[in-house]
Amino acid sequence: MNKVTMNGSEIALKGSYPKAGDKISDFALRAGDMSVKGLKDYAGKVLVILTVPSIDTPVCDMELQKFNKDAGALPEDIKIIGVSADLPFAQSRWAAEMGVKNITMLSDHFDMGFAESHGVHMKDLRLLARAVFVYDKSGNLVYDELVGEVTKEPDYGKAVEAAKKAL
Repeated sequence: MNKVTMNGSEIALKGSYPKAGDKISDFALRAGDMSVKGLKDYAGKVLVILTVPSIDTPVCDMELQKFNKDAGALPEDIKIIGVSADLPFAQSRWAAEMGVKNITMLSDHFDMGFAESHGVHMKDLRLLARAVFVYDKSGNLVYDELVGEVTKEPDYGKAVEAAKKAL
């Protein structure tokens, strides 16, 4: 899919959306302390990567808090990462205010490299489309969901189930 909608209006996506079985490519995303996080930081883990437009919107806030709650009950071999184009400082502020401790927020603000490598870059808005990617411990894509209407939530249950199966 090379487009999504936001409130019914079509938005083109830039980049290459991965297919089942594709290997995750390395990435360079910024943490709240401005350190760069990449694939090596999550080696040997099942990764659930959530891409969201902005932490300061109701649906993104709700989604990330729901996954944060789910993450607290998951084995340590499953890591959930939230990725947005928000500045790392804003992500840290939001996580602290909301008590989000079980998922890691990372910023793609600086080059949108992750957004493009996953085909979720809403270029005209410079935001990420809402999607969920689950990679097994070997880095193979085992589940994905690109939410067609950005103002809607993903299927939480399917994503969590896919992560558990990937262990």
